[in-house]
Amino acid sequence: MNKDILTAKKILAENDFTCVLYSNGTECHSALRGVKPLIDFLESGCNFKGFCAADKVVGAGAAHLYVLLHVKAVWARLMSKDAVNILQTNGIDAFYDEMVPYIINRSGDGACPIETAVKGIADSKQALTIIKQTLEKLIKQA
Repeated sequence: MNKDILTAKKILAENDFTCVLYSNGTECHSALRGVKPLIDFLESGCNFKGFCAADKVVGAGAAHLYVLLHVKAVWARLMSKDAVNILQTNGIDAFYDEMVPYIINRSGDGACPIETAVKGIADSKQALTIIKQTLEKLIKQA
């Protein structure tokens, strides 16, 4: 692991954040759960190319969003097998403490709906559209 990924990981561990993007002294972070912070980063218009990310949980949906953010490495406490494959296929280094078959939903009774929605999707731009549609459905159901 390079210095920036180690720094991002340290910032995540020392704060109440869910994800951290870090590159050469520049840091962006969020305490929001799920994929929302990554969508916010994408929509911010900021350039995160070459940044390293530290995240609590990375499923396939988050992996696609990291691809669109053009980060160079992602570390997560928990990462799904599909997320590892998506990141590595797109030339992004994937590091994790634990790899799992899939991310479990917040209720703990099934798979994460975002992970399920993007299952088998290879194109990250297409995945973004599906993620946004799934989030809208989830909000309506709440």
